[in-house]
Formats: sequence, structure tokens, C-alpha cells
Amino acid sequence: MAGKEARMATGRERLLIITSNDVLAGVLKKSLEEYGYVTEAVRDGTHAVEAIRRTSPTLVLVEHRADMDQLRREPRFRTLPVVVIRQPGAQCSEDECLADLEEGADASLCGLSYREIIARVRAILRREEFLGLTAEQYVVGKLRLDTVRHEVTVGGKPVELTLKEFQILLHLMQHPARAFSRDELLDRVWGKGYALEQHTLDVHIHSLRRKLEPNPARPKYIKTVRGIGYKLNGQ
Repeated sequence: MAGKEARMATGRERLLIITSNDVLAGVLKKSLEEYGYVTEAVRDGTHAVEAIRRTSPTLVLVEHRADMDQLRREPRFRTLPVVVIRQPGAQCSEDECLADLEEGADASLCGLSYREIIARVRAILRREEFLGLTAEQYVVGKLRLDTVRHEVTVGGKPVELTLKEFQILLHLMQHPARAFSRDELLDRVWGKGYALEQHTLDVHIHSLRRKLEPNPARPKYIKTVRGIGYKLNGQ
């Protein structure tokens, strides 16, 4: 028990669970609260928006991708970590998981036990806390990233990024011209031991290029390093 207490939450982390499945909500809520997280469960996206405005959660867990349509109406959506969860044991196809990420989720968890879901959520929260410690500005060419304001601009024009897109870009801008393997970037952004397919990273990189590059087909900033992964062009 001493080991568990050493890893308890600080009490500031507020989690929002969105699901109409009372069993799923109940088990997750009880398990997370045992670790010191403050949790609230709502049944749909409409009530979730009200909860976000009222409580400013640290992370959102959502069972159905459709509920994210409602969340997009809330300005804070792009800065909130959003994790799609499913009933333990429920399987999903690769296309479904990729669709979750394309729609704005930072992770898609399926085929896991309750213990694995809790462990993954806690790993994500530890990563968010670590990344939140940095308070600086980074400038590469016309790209500017401000970690205090959580803003990215290209040539002075603001660009809206999801949280994981922001974190990927932050890591690349912290190490311009350094090539990172896909696995290394997954470990740095999602955390070690967080089992994800490399294609998950590729989806986020593709989205970043669409938002940042003058010509995404011939990227100027985020370069592919053949046989390795990606790097940020520091020129």
C-alpha cells in the first residue's frame, strides 16, 4: 500500500468521464478516486461541455466518438487531453482507432482491462504534468510556440493544434535539426510503455503538416528522415 500512496495524485487533477454506461463510469470513477483524482461522470457531450466550463478538468475520458462533436464547441477542447475508452475487452479495428485520433482524441484505448485503462490514464497524466513545467517560447523560422499561452503561430497567424500535436511540435522545436525515430517520439510524447502503433504518430504528423506547412506535400519544417523518423528543419 505504501507504494500506491507514493504515487497518489496531488488532488488538483480533475477528470471528466463521458459515457452512458453506468458500470463503466462507476468502475472508472471508483478506481481513479482511490488514487486521489477528483472525477465526475456525465452521460453525453452536451452535459460534458457544461462540466468543462464549470470544473476545468485536467483530462477527459470519452466512450463514444460522437460525443466529441459536442466538445469541439468548447474553446478549451484543443488544449484538453482527450482519451477515447471502451468497455474492457471490447475490440476495435485499426480504422476505428485512427478515426478517433483524426477526430481529435490524443489516445484510443480498446481491448484493455480496467487495470490497464487506469494505468494508461495515469501515465498520460504524469506526462501532461511533466510537459506543463516548461514555460518558454520557441522560434524556428516563421514558427513560434508559446508554452505559457499554449499558442502556436506561423508568420504571426495563430494555428489551432490538438494537445498531442502541440506536444509533438514542442518536442521537435526543443531539439531542432535532431532526427527522432518514431518509437522515440512516441515514448517522449505519450510516455514509455504506452503501446501505440507508429502509424498513430504518422497521423499526427500528417495533421501538423496540413496546419503548419505552406505546401504539406513538400514540407519545409517537419522533415521525414528516411529509415529513421522525423526532425524539425532548423534552417
